[in-house]
Amino acid sequence: MRRERKRLSVFTRRALVAALGQASLFGMLGFRLYRMQVIDGARYATLAVDNRVSARLVAPPRGEIHDRYDTLLAGNKPHWRALLMVEKTKDASASLAAFSRLIPLDPAERQRIAHAIMVHQPFIPVLLRDYLSWEEMARLAVNAPALPGILVDVGTTRFYPFGPDFAHLVGYVGPPVPGQLAGTPVLNLPGMRVGKSGVELQQNQPLTGQPGLVRLEVNALGRVIRDLSHDPGQPGETVRLHVDAGLQQLMATRLATEQSASAVVLDLGSGAVMAMGSTPSFDPTLFDTGVPARQWKEWVTNQRAPLLDKAGAGLYAPGSTFKPVVALAGLTSGAITPGTHFFCPGYLELGNHRFWCWNHGGHGSLDVTSAICQSCDVFFYHTALATGIDRIAAMARRLGIGAPPPIDLPGFDPGFVPTREWRAGQGKPWTLGDTVIQGIGQGFVQATPFTLALMAARVATGRVISPRVAAAVGAETIAHPPAPDLGVPEPYLALVRQGMREVVNNPLGTAYASRLPDSNMEMAGKTGTAQVFDGPQNEDTAQLPWKFRPNALFIAFAPFAAPRYALSVVVEHGNEGADAAAPIARDLMEAVLARDPASRSVAPGSVPGDPRS
Repeated sequence: MRRERKRLSVFTRRALVAALGQASLFGMLGFRLYRMQVIDGARYATLAVDNRVSARLVAPPRGEIHDRYDTLLAGNKPHWRALLMVEKTKDASASLAAFSRLIPLDPAERQRIAHAIMVHQPFIPVLLRDYLSWEEMARLAVNAPALPGILVDVGTTRFYPFGPDFAHLVGYVGPPVPGQLAGTPVLNLPGMRVGKSGVELQQNQPLTGQPGLVRLEVNALGRVIRDLSHDPGQPGETVRLHVDAGLQQLMATRLATEQSASAVVLDLGSGAVMAMGSTPSFDPTLFDTGVPARQWKEWVTNQRAPLLDKAGAGLYAPGSTFKPVVALAGLTSGAITPGTHFFCPGYLELGNHRFWCWNHGGHGSLDVTSAICQSCDVFFYHTALATGIDRIAAMARRLGIGAPPPIDLPGFDPGFVPTREWRAGQGKPWTLGDTVIQGIGQGFVQATPFTLALMAARVATGRVISPRVAAAVGAETIAHPPAPDLGVPEPYLALVRQGMREVVNNPLGTAYASRLPDSNMEMAGKTGTAQVFDGPQNEDTAQLPWKFRPNALFIAFAPFAAPRYALSVVVEHGNEGADAAAPIARDLMEAVLARDPASRSVAPGSVPGDPRS
């Protein structure tokens, strides 16, 4: 009996110990559950969501660029790309290795990706491969379970419907450079592009927009199950230009008939740039997708410089298109008067040097108007000597040559007009011979097609025209106040305008063959032929190799009675302004007058909105 009680006592103690152990275990388990569900419940819920939800910033759609009639000039089109979400993979190297077995990566790509993984913040995806083909996209989708952290996404490519026709004016985009990435982390987002030239660069900030946020539900392998939310961000603003796409296409077609040429058409009422082109040109889309090495080499070795925007940055001796500047400088300074006549025997002798007129037989006695009409060099040799280079330079800057270009585009060159001070800075004296050749737009003076068009516009209106390309950004119209007075007496401007009228409409004029067919729409203009090397003045330049022929230039405004448009055309090595540049100018002027009704006519010396109109 005693033995039974002893055995029962031992069993009871053991049962009690076991019960206490079980109670402790369940107590600890209960406390653990309470801690997880109550005390730390919010934290574990967040971790669960983090494991289930993938969130990433996305690049916003870049704003579109339209012409004045809302024709698309720059837009976006979708393409496939592969991204890596570093925080969604335990081993980024293993994921990359698996990816490269499906889509090979060259050493440069591997180096770029490794650097991006190291410097990017976790919420910024790393671009593995852009512009995936359909086969590559399908290959990645099928193998998604073996590619943790890697997803196929839709990006955008910048699209230019008119291709080379607008390449210089609208510009192009490309990936940000390292200096830009350091200052703006959002630019690290895959697909972000920045403007590199033209309107794309000038209006880059409003075109860029604000980034969005995408939240995706993923499984344990990182494969996307569904789209929880998709905030595309704030798209960039639409930028509307003054440019007329139809006129720009016509310009590109006409300029392409020459080997290398450029042109600018300005609206004198609003100061709008109606068209501005440079040929040969290039495909701007390639700068977004990547320029092949062979194509880049072809561009940079082409002596006709397709990458250069000749309209705004091409520098040329203006030749005889500079004569209106010299005439106005002489008239306003009192060096000559409306009644001044100079006799042209075909040359001017200065010291022991003879400066020839283009007409070696001579023009006889001429005044300002007839000298402009017949483009007499000798008249302007005399005028330049009487006026002096500094007064000529001052008038050139007033008319837009050699002064900062008043336009809302980057990269425009002001041109150059020499002065005595400039020459002294070179340690050389200014000579009378220097003055003589500047009088016919040769020597040191340089202008761009834009500054030549600007000069024609200011002569036509007597106002300080300041051209503009952008008409509106988003819903905001860009204000363009009335142009102030040029400060040149109207009678002097009228003399020069009359001379330019006779250039085109007088049988003695140098561009009579390029007059407009409608006699009610007279065009006034000025031809220019500028030598590019020092050769004999009586040589037949048409027989020279292309690069040694003179540049052909022409400036114009129309209609003469109420000017509404001004333009310039420069044909590199076109030989004669009357033969190469003037016919193009005639076609452009005829087109712009036909496309824009005459209801907005502007009288010489006035613009709409001017109280004197």
